[in-house]
Amino acid sequence: MGLSFRKTLIASAIIAAGTLSQGIFAKPVKVTEVEGISEYRLDNGLRVLLFPDVTQETVTVNVTYQVGSKHENYGETGMAHLLEHLVFKGSPKHKDIPKELSEHGARPNGTTWTDRTNYFETFNATEKNIDWALSMEADRMVNSFIAQKDLDSEMTVVRNEFERGENSPFGVLLKRLLAASYSWHNYGKSTIGARSDIENVSIDRLKAFYKKYYQPDNATLIVAGKFKLKYMLNKVEDAFGPIPKPNRSLQPLYTKEPAQDGEKLVTIRRVGDVQLYATAYHVPAGSHEDFAALEVLSGILGETPRGRLHQEIVEQKLASRSFGFNFQWAEPGLMMFGMEVDQSADLQKTIEASHKVLENIAKNPVSKEEVERTKRKLIKNFELGFNSSESVALELSEWLGMGDWRLLFLNRDRIEKVTVEDVQRVAEKYLTRNNRTAGRFLPAENPERIEIPAVASVADMLKDYKGRKAVSAGELFDASPDNIDKRTNSYTLANNLKVSLLPKKTRGESVEFYLSLNLGDEKSLVNKAQIGSAAGTLLMRGTSKYTREQLQDEFDKLKAGVSISGSASSVSARVKTKRQNLAKAIDLVAHVLKEANFDEKEFEQYKSTAKVDLEQRLQNPQALVFREYSRRHRQVPEDHPYYVPTFDESIKRLDNLKLNDIKAFHNEFYGSANGELAIVGDFDEQTIRKALKKHFANWEPKTGYTRIARDFKAVDSSPQQFNTPDKENAVFAATISLPVSDKHADSPALVLGNYMLGGGFLNSRLATKLRQEDGLSYSAGSFFNQGSIDERSALGIYAICAPQNLSKVEAGVKEVLQKVVDSGFTAEEIASAKSGYLQQRKISRSKDNELAPILGSNAYLKRDMQWSEAFEEKINALTADDIHKVMKRYLEIDKFAILTGADFNKTE
Repeated sequence: MGLSFRKTLIASAIIAAGTLSQGIFAKPVKVTEVEGISEYRLDNGLRVLLFPDVTQETVTVNVTYQVGSKHENYGETGMAHLLEHLVFKGSPKHKDIPKELSEHGARPNGTTWTDRTNYFETFNATEKNIDWALSMEADRMVNSFIAQKDLDSEMTVVRNEFERGENSPFGVLLKRLLAASYSWHNYGKSTIGARSDIENVSIDRLKAFYKKYYQPDNATLIVAGKFKLKYMLNKVEDAFGPIPKPNRSLQPLYTKEPAQDGEKLVTIRRVGDVQLYATAYHVPAGSHEDFAALEVLSGILGETPRGRLHQEIVEQKLASRSFGFNFQWAEPGLMMFGMEVDQSADLQKTIEASHKVLENIAKNPVSKEEVERTKRKLIKNFELGFNSSESVALELSEWLGMGDWRLLFLNRDRIEKVTVEDVQRVAEKYLTRNNRTAGRFLPAENPERIEIPAVASVADMLKDYKGRKAVSAGELFDASPDNIDKRTNSYTLANNLKVSLLPKKTRGESVEFYLSLNLGDEKSLVNKAQIGSAAGTLLMRGTSKYTREQLQDEFDKLKAGVSISGSASSVSARVKTKRQNLAKAIDLVAHVLKEANFDEKEFEQYKSTAKVDLEQRLQNPQALVFREYSRRHRQVPEDHPYYVPTFDESIKRLDNLKLNDIKAFHNEFYGSANGELAIVGDFDEQTIRKALKKHFANWEPKTGYTRIARDFKAVDSSPQQFNTPDKENAVFAATISLPVSDKHADSPALVLGNYMLGGGFLNSRLATKLRQEDGLSYSAGSFFNQGSIDERSALGIYAICAPQNLSKVEAGVKEVLQKVVDSGFTAEEIASAKSGYLQQRKISRSKDNELAPILGSNAYLKRDMQWSEAFEEKINALTADDIHKVMKRYLEIDKFAILTGADFNKTE
């Protein structure tokens, strides 16, 4: 279902059997409380974590099971993930879970990792939704349909997911590297599993695995969001209390990886356009006291741009990109580093240089400045993440997998206490040649064996742990259009910058800043597309006052998460920080926008990295297909600012890019005379008004802004194929252009029609046909992008599959479209879609990071939230006949452009 890069190739799975019994059961017992999170234990063994947050309009329910890929036996690799898919197939009380998720407007997923599996959904905080979510999770905990018919269809979907991973050079390298790193422990096996196991595992083994692990005594229920503690505890007790505690007992795992006694080498020879080198070093479990120092070490070595690998490898042009991260697991894991190298470069030089950086710290000790800078960044990320109860609810799954949710807070405490000596010690202990997997095995006269220390008892470690005072809770905020309009203060600065301010009390005093500046006109931006894009990318790479590294440090000191980017026609900035730091963060953002210095070294680095990225996409079917998708909808001359070049054209443009042109572009077009700025969250309005006036009221560009109109043009419907040899996964796309905008009378019907066609969670027409029924595609659906001023929109359909199934996917898509044209949608489908779509819009309004750009867009379009409310009323008023007429009018199947990418030697 869902993948998370922080955990890298995470896949998903789950199953369990049992029945609910009625009767008397003991009341929940409170176990502990840390920083606003309360833990309870039910009589059946279920652990319950409750995290009330009145600032949200949503509730997140997350069930975490203490089972992952490390629990799989011979012939069962990938089974935990496969089970996760089957648990979405339904249970006696909830027969169509994808349909229910869509009806309730939920944002759901499920993920499987090495030590745990979790299922979660975020939804509007109504009693009806809460009762439904708890009932669904309780029923599928022990009563899921684990049926042969579902395995038959879902196996091919999971196999398709496996094939998608085989398209990624880094993904393939990572799987081989993990396998070589572990001789015995199951951490060496990818969560997605072996293809043969996915294809051949029996339904009986799946059922047995489900019945063994999917029980209340092996699970933790996490509920976070808008509710009162006692109210939610009663709800949880009613839903989960009747589930009996199982009679079986779970035996502890005992396989341990021996000390590695020599470096190992993995070599992969496959089609691709980039060289990769990665190293893995064995390190202790995530709960071990050394791990905090290892996290700091990983940042010192692997981050960009201050990391040692970046400075010694990338800046010396031995690689185009470097990175580092840790696998933080319940048992001894890995610290990993990697580099991307241009295919024409000498990889051996990069390998030798990286070993000197990583394994020579005894001669080049870490500095206090490096340690403090990295600690500051880690703590900033923790604090910003903790401002969202939803993100905390999901993050707790990882720490539960490591042994106890309170490790999240203990790890923070440990990071704060890390010293230079701690980091130096772990670097010299773990980063050694004989503890490295990245290369070959060589006999050694004096073998080194690094014994990885074990954690005696996580329970003893945390028995007296109390944590700290919970962060500020914020206010109960009504996210209705009326209240948002009432609470938003809008005005325009002297130079026409439109400002929208919505101050409110938030959890952790968090605040979101959004800025979008509009640049130039069609004539002045001729041949400027590549230049404008490069200028936007280079903004955060240094200013007249700060180097790239210093700039990052300054934002970290302000505990500000910042992204700034740009194109030929616009530049945007997003900031997430705290109340007390917002004014200074605005000062710094304004400084970046106005005084970027476009350093020569950073420019060359940018070109090198961008070229490697483009070269990789030349063999990526998804990248090729969707680049062509964009080109079909941007039918303009090659010198037009909206022209989309091919990847080969992009490489040529990149080679011809000149730094002086970028500086001239910034000097000519940058300014705040036309733009939109929105701030949502906890801030002092008067202080911020002064800061905005100071920095943005008088910043004028030399060339003014005029919107570039985009007239409707029908998409070229000729099919196109992209042959990508040695790629296991194929990509299908179909698209058509429509002469409508979001103001058009047909817009509401098109929006809801697309939601039912391919926008829902697994129960849309396309997903039901291609995934649920035919088992052809892991991911299939549609999207509808509407213009708001010009009468032009785009409808797109997508699916991934095995190359030999492309013709079946195309036939399935056309069959679905024809049925919509012939008979439309049922009343039941429409009622469900209305419920889900409207609740999703409410969720979006309730999230500050999504509301801020909504307010900015409204200012540009001269709208308020009443426009959104009126649009939702039109959605709610739609009938089956309304939608059928509109979909029939626009879905001309023979006018869809069919775009495919695959190894066509593997097709039928």
